[in-house]
Amino acid sequence: MRSRDLTDLVLLAALWGASFLFMRHAAPAFGPIALVQVRVTIAALILIVLLLVHGDRAALRSHALALGFVGVMNSAVPFVLLTYATLYVTGGFAAILNATTPMWTALVGWVWLRERIRPSQWLGLAIGVAGVSVLLWGRLDMRPGSTQWQVTLAIGAALLGAVAYGTSATFAKKRLAGVPALVVATGSQIAAAGVLLPLAIFAWPAQMPGVGAWASAVALAVACTALAYLLYFRLIARVGAVRAAAVTFLVPVFATAWGAIFLDEAVTLQMLGGGCIILAGTALALGLVGAPRRIVPAANSSSS
Repeated sequence: MRSRDLTDLVLLAALWGASFLFMRHAAPAFGPIALVQVRVTIAALILIVLLLVHGDRAALRSHALALGFVGVMNSAVPFVLLTYATLYVTGGFAAILNATTPMWTALVGWVWLRERIRPSQWLGLAIGVAGVSVLLWGRLDMRPGSTQWQVTLAIGAALLGAVAYGTSATFAKKRLAGVPALVVATGSQIAAAGVLLPLAIFAWPAQMPGVGAWASAVALAVACTALAYLLYFRLIARVGAVRAAAVTFLVPVFATAWGAIFLDEAVTLQMLGGGCIILAGTALALGLVGAPRRIVPAANSSSS
């Protein structure tokens, strides 16, 4: 993986780690559907402006159906499910559940596209699962007032969101290869906003959310959606769906860090140990270690 791609990966993990804090803060005021509508609408408007200035509008029209599917499966559905989850579990806990995305991506790609995954990458995915398990073991971080049944539904919703992410990443690699990241990001957010609009009108909160909730919603839209999806779809195009989806292994690390910095949440040895295991698994899954080296002949080479 090139240094530029690695930088994009870490920045994306930091942005998506912060998104769980913003969702946790804004979701009670907006509700899941209304908050996601605000998030994708603002992101779509920002991306439309960028596309008009720098992008290929023809590609947006010619790939409308594929972009619509990605918008539903990579934004509308998982955003609502994960936002719902943060109503009943902490942001860090939801991020841990979201870290199953690379496993679903690998499974969908293997079954659907017959993509070959090296043994070292499978090992990295397994180590990543182990790291998530270490973070999860003995912890059930319910929000105050949540019942066991609500938490169970929240866990199921977060896992279904991860399945949607994995399916979308594989689909985007298959059907949108070569399409600029700006086009994919813009088209997907337009589609998500259009699909959710009727539901959001019905589900809009009776009391207008406060300034803090709106600030979190705007941060979600600008940093954690518009900018993040530009990075994400560029990663899919450059390093593949499985490697790009492995970013979710790093998201719980950042979500925990942001919680400690801004919410005074405790950082335990369990968190540190699980985070280190996740980092090791991510390195293997991304091919940073364990990948076979290419031997380039020193002589008899030519260029054209």
